[in-house]
Amino acid sequence: MLPADSHVHSEWSWDAVAGDMAATCARAVAIGLPAVAFTEHVDLTPSSVTADEVGAIPPHARGWLRPSGEFVPPELDVAGYLSCVERCRERFPGLRIRAGIEMSEPHRHLARLAGLLDGDRFDRVLGSVHAVRTDLGNRPLDLAFHDRPVEAVMGEYLAEIRALTASEAPFQVLAHIDYPARYWPGVFRATDFEDDLRATLVALAASGRALEINTRVPLAAEIIRWWVESGGEAVSFGSDAHHPDAAGHGFREAAVLAEAAGFRGGETQGDLWHRRPTSC
Repeated sequence: MLPADSHVHSEWSWDAVAGDMAATCARAVAIGLPAVAFTEHVDLTPSSVTADEVGAIPPHARGWLRPSGEFVPPELDVAGYLSCVERCRERFPGLRIRAGIEMSEPHRHLARLAGLLDGDRFDRVLGSVHAVRTDLGNRPLDLAFHDRPVEAVMGEYLAEIRALTASEAPFQVLAHIDYPARYWPGVFRATDFEDDLRATLVALAASGRALEINTRVPLAAEIIRWWVESGGEAVSFGSDAHHPDAAGHGFREAAVLAEAAGFRGGETQGDLWHRRPTSC
């Protein structure tokens, strides 16, 4: 049985131009996913974009670029999004459909997020980091490599994650700890940053939150092993799909890695997989 896909985007996320919630649900049913969580973007950190990088912004998003060079995505239409979730629940009664959000750098925006999280409207809340602080301002990871050494970008990224996990930001799962690997100039090797990654995993485990196995780029098996050695008790699975056909991508392989590390699935606790004690 495949794990639940607990990190999916639809047309309600500003960057998912090919997103389609109903089509994603149909895809989930077709491939045998037991559940799907639509974790739409809540991005409150403005990003700094230089004049020669404007071309890197997708055409549909250039209207959110201010004359100052700051890129400010739109706010999530929560009411419209939740109504769409309800319609899909009615249309796909055999699929568990969870409402959720993915908050970027929520530890920097606690006051602004307080109202959004009132009322238990969201079943799954992800915390993530998509930008690092530099002399040029908050730089998106894909652009940060343009003007920073890879070691500096990775160090700043993991330091930001540790600040996130040490905060009171109300999220359940850390999304894509290996996010820089998507934009790495060359071959990304987790072992090159073992000490820093281990320190980050220890901090996450101490916070009681779960680690996401994000399959957009296959998570290195070493990171899952370090998670166990750091005291991590639970994992979540996320395709980070931004179009329907990507839902559940790579889940069979990811499930094998998680099982090899001692994690097992269950029907409770929001489809997290928990580490089971080894029998004698």
